[in-house]
Amino acid sequence: MVRAIVGANWGDEGKGKITDALAAQSDVVIRFQGGSNAGHTIINQYGKFALHQLPSGVFYDHITNIIGNGVALDMGKFLKETADLESKGIHPHLLVSDRVQVVMPYHVLFDQYEEERLGGKSFGSTKSGIAPFYSDKYAKIGFELCELFDESYAYDKLKGVLEVKNTLLTHLYHKPALDTDEVFRGLMAQRDAIAPYVGDTYSFLREARKEGKTILLEGQLGTLKDPDFGIYPMVTSSSTLAGYGAIGAGLPPYAIEDIIVVVKAYSSAVGAGAFVSEIFGDEAQEMRMRGGDAGEFGATTGRPRRMGWFDCVASRYGVQAQGATQVALTVVDALGYLDQIPVCVGYEIDGKVTTEFPTTPSLNKAKPVLKVLPGWKQDVRGITRYQDLPENCRKYIEFIESELQVPVTMVSNGPGRQELIRR
Repeated sequence: MVRAIVGANWGDEGKGKITDALAAQSDVVIRFQGGSNAGHTIINQYGKFALHQLPSGVFYDHITNIIGNGVALDMGKFLKETADLESKGIHPHLLVSDRVQVVMPYHVLFDQYEEERLGGKSFGSTKSGIAPFYSDKYAKIGFELCELFDESYAYDKLKGVLEVKNTLLTHLYHKPALDTDEVFRGLMAQRDAIAPYVGDTYSFLREARKEGKTILLEGQLGTLKDPDFGIYPMVTSSSTLAGYGAIGAGLPPYAIEDIIVVVKAYSSAVGAGAFVSEIFGDEAQEMRMRGGDAGEFGATTGRPRRMGWFDCVASRYGVQAQGATQVALTVVDALGYLDQIPVCVGYEIDGKVTTEFPTTPSLNKAKPVLKVLPGWKQDVRGITRYQDLPENCRKYIEFIESELQVPVTMVSNGPGRQELIRR
């Protein structure tokens, strides 16, 4: 059994919590794309954690947690997160694909320098090196982890790559050149530290499927940040869709039987790009402070998230693009303060209303068409049965379900692992 947990929107939907909650019934949890540019926040008996590089199954003793070949592996951050967990008495079972490619020091530098160069036209990058990493991967000058174990080959390759990188550093960005020996020594030190975790995850997963193991694919960000189907160019650099899980993990596409798409009960986003239902000022700040466990601030950057009303158009599109079989609706508890709750049910573009999610040029002109639903004016945290939720809360959930056209099977009404209502 292979299932995927992915996001419908801009990211920050609460995938980490849903993965953590469902991991109890899983044998393997695998990250299949993205890097340390987004974080999954998890609250459990050990405390509160923001995982950037590690899969969200690391808190269970029975789970093998895999970094798949589709991930952008920052070895330093992987080792730091692992050490942080172990310092708290958590010793996860980890396996890193020998085919995964590694984020190089110059990837991070180029990410920072390019954002500086672009100034007001920047992409709002987390400066984690993700776009330069994936650029190099597809330009065929990236470094697979396995290559670092052939030292003479890796050194010669690094020397050749740095000839080009140093030309850009010095002439385009007017920054100091990098020393091949210094970069290589750092890579070798990290390689030696990560070596005990490295293995053939492709063969491991093939055997796990033969043995009937339950495998959970954990996605990063959401549909609207996908480079093909998102709000290009304000997107991430790897596919955020469940379908990419087959590639980024090393599984047959038909193996993925269940796709849980996580949708937030309102909208939030970090970074630039079209956001039709966005709200501003005091209205946004009130929602921001009530959202999540400690407010709506990026798990990686700490940046205040942009806030908005639930967007039926974007969310339905996000659910469809992911191929959802079920939906988990999160952070319903944050809306209990509102007398009325607007939701975006359509976009007005050039005087015409559409319920289909458009391409970016049209999206940039879209204005929200709002429908107002009654609030429930009640704290719903602590409620464990769906029928015990306030009537207007249930009506709100069921309205969203009818708009998404996919069953809402889980409702999260608090940040904790147990604060999850099954329908």
